[in-house]
Amino acid sequence: MAKQYELIHPKTHLRVLSQYEIQQLKDVSSGAHELLRRCSFAVLSAGSLEDDYTRLEESYKSFNITVEQEERGIVLQLSGAPTSAFVDDQIIRGVREQLFSVLRDILYAEENILKAHRFDLDKSEDITNAVFHVLRNANLLQPDVEPKLVVCWGGHSIPPNEYQYTKEVGYELGLRGLHIGTGCGPGAMKGPMKGATIGHAKQHIRDGRYIGITEPGIIAAESPNPIVNELVILPDIEKRLEAFVRMAHGIIIFPGGPGTAEEILYILGVLSHPANKDIPFPLIITGPEETRAYLEDINRFIGDTLGKEAQARYELVINDPVTVARKMKAGMEAVRQYRRDNNDAYFFNWTLKIDHDFQVPFEPTHANMKTLRLTHDAPFHELAADLRRAFSGIVAGNVKADGVKLVRKHGPYEIHGDADILDGMDRLLRAMVDHGRMKISGKYDPCYRIIKDA
Repeated sequence: MAKQYELIHPKTHLRVLSQYEIQQLKDVSSGAHELLRRCSFAVLSAGSLEDDYTRLEESYKSFNITVEQEERGIVLQLSGAPTSAFVDDQIIRGVREQLFSVLRDILYAEENILKAHRFDLDKSEDITNAVFHVLRNANLLQPDVEPKLVVCWGGHSIPPNEYQYTKEVGYELGLRGLHIGTGCGPGAMKGPMKGATIGHAKQHIRDGRYIGITEPGIIAAESPNPIVNELVILPDIEKRLEAFVRMAHGIIIFPGGPGTAEEILYILGVLSHPANKDIPFPLIITGPEETRAYLEDINRFIGDTLGKEAQARYELVINDPVTVARKMKAGMEAVRQYRRDNNDAYFFNWTLKIDHDFQVPFEPTHANMKTLRLTHDAPFHELAADLRRAFSGIVAGNVKADGVKLVRKHGPYEIHGDADILDGMDRLLRAMVDHGRMKISGKYDPCYRIIKDA
């Protein structure tokens, strides 16, 4: 069921907009209005476990949002909103705050990143500065706080025992005063936050940070979970990934599907750059005992494609939340000392070198997927970047609106490359399908075909 009519006033930020901004958001033919509508529906659906785009689209058709100016400020007018966002006809406070975070980020990106041409988005340093400005505008950058932020990556579609393990790791992190950042959705993105809330409560930490970093293409299938208390929407997946690694003081990776594989390849491609070899960056891949074989498959795939140098940049810890938290806490001290010695900010890792190939948005069309260079003949950084793009395309074909429509129209993506690389990729993808990591519910129909070059 849906609420047919509701007026929502801001309680925290963004109380006033200009007439120009309001007109942009009211213009149903504008990209800004459609972005606001899509992302707002996702926020209002917080807690949903639906990742089937077809069913989401049906619910979405009856939803609309408009922005109105009143004498006291702005008001959002909702129709067809999910009833789960309300309690006794009052919108849940956390949902209200996330709703206005959506409005803030869409307006800022539209005016200051996409239209104003303040940044040349073909230049690496300007892309990094654009990411910084979005995060600063969202008030996520806290200059007086020492390294405490652990970013947790992992699948949105995971079984109960894995979800419980992510909570246990989050609890141990919370007991040690560490904050949590995730992709803000369900599964391994929600579990660490939920566990950390208990750890923080036991330590009487009242300012715990549960940061959700997302982007418009993924937010509909991975609605922000209700624990997120700081939400930011980056313009695209590449800027979202850069925001993660620039803000994080360490990263924990739980078992997941192709989106998690994309994140692993991104961070390893970045850390393997020669300019980053001396930068401390605690990185742990972990899961419960039942995931040992799967995690070893991931470890083997990394070794077969990116080599031992990439494997040396992370630790594999099985079924030991306390050890994970202790290693991450110790890693924070190394990060703090390095940032201090090199006069780098605690709140944004300016020193880290990110190649342009990892920053440029990738459009997962059938032609682009087919021409990826998954071959050992390619330079190392190009192979890492194209592997990341291959998994990004599979994510799009699984859950993103545009990707789902393309696959429905033209059939599965074709992925070409060297036989040994694609053998490892095929094993990993089959394991994801067998373990239900591609889809929360229902039968999974692959959006890709593996084609080995002769």
